[in-house]
Amino acid sequence: MKSHQTPQTMKPATAAKKLGVYLEATPTEFQEGVVSRTELNALQADPPEWLLELRRNGPHPRPVVAAKLGVSISGLARAGVTEALTTEQIDALKNESPEWLQRERATQAEVRKEAVRIKEKQAESGEQPRSPRS
Repeated sequence: MKSHQTPQTMKPATAAKKLGVYLEATPTEFQEGVVSRTELNALQADPPEWLLELRRNGPHPRPVVAAKLGVSISGLARAGVTEALTTEQIDALKNESPEWLQRERATQAEVRKEAVRIKEKQAESGEQPRSPRS
């Protein structure tokens, strides 16, 4: 008896998240369909023009906006930035360097420094590093 494997599929929101793009900015056929693992791999390996354009100019989802600004997603929320931003809007924020952005970048730098300190301390004592979700 042969077993038929069904292709692994995901919702468009999941695929958009894995591709690092804002779902609402993707083509309608992408938003309304399902994406197989094979299709996702093909999109990552040889992105179509719409995907290249979204990655280049946005609008970008919050995790990408946060990374481009060097802040956390929580930092964006504290600043009231809840919508997707384009690359142009992100660059404008960087150039303006508002007080909230400077503060959130400093907070993020402290968090990173503390993570390095903890990792080094664990390495010295021979402890296994903990996962962030422990």
